Amino acid sequence: MGSQGSEEGGWLLKKPRFLCLHGFRTSGEIMKKQVGKWPESVLQKLDLVYLDGPFPALGKSDVEGIFDPPYYEWFQFNKEFSEYTNFDKCLEYIEDYIIKQGPFDGLVGFSQGAILSAALPGLQAKGVALTKVPKIKFLIIIGGAKFKSPAVADDAYASPIQCPSLHFLGETDFLKPYGLELLEHCVEPTIIHHPKGHTVPRLDEKGLETMMSFIDKIQKALTEKDQQ
Repeated sequence: MGSQGSEEGGWLLKKPRFLCLHGFRTSGEIMKKQVGKWPESVLQKLDLVYLDGPFPALGKSDVEGIFDPPYYEWFQFNKEFSEYTNFDKCLEYIEDYIIKQGPFDGLVGFSQGAILSAALPGLQAKGVALTKVPKIKFLIIIGGAKFKSPAVADDAYASPIQCPSLHFLGETDFLKPYGLELLEHCVEPTIIHHPKGHTVPRLDEKGLETMMSFIDKIQKALTEKDQQ
């Protein structure tokens, strides 16, 4: 099960398999194009699977004119981002997909998908989401933040996020202050700073180095676990 990885010291390193959750009113296909800006040296080390959100976009998408439709959303929310609609349906939809197409080692999320991804390990630990699938082991969070509603937040951040996580923080991203808040809940965060706004950024030399070292670390963790 899982993909073949690269060889190191005679062992075959396991290629981490990630489920990718796209931004609000975009799509799996759009996220694939956004992540496709990363170097081949990164992409070939990961097995990335892109899922569309469960709901067709109920309003205008910010990427209209940049990326083609269709556009999807994971759930709906009020202006203050403090009340969510269809959130339970969204969690069921993701779990159902993981049951059918998994297992996955971790999640890659951007924007709405990042907020969701970062909350899922905590919700899983509390037994309120993803109860029928293996534990999420790794996170890659791009332009993330915390949920504001106590109904979700009290469970999602009840205990520190234990799994190793990589966080992209954009200098001019409107979510950056909230992304920093999220870091406080992570036991083992690795951070890539980039000069852009709310986007999936290209990787500069330093970012590439950080990313490769994060991937190496999780590959080794998975390979060791397989050998136990």
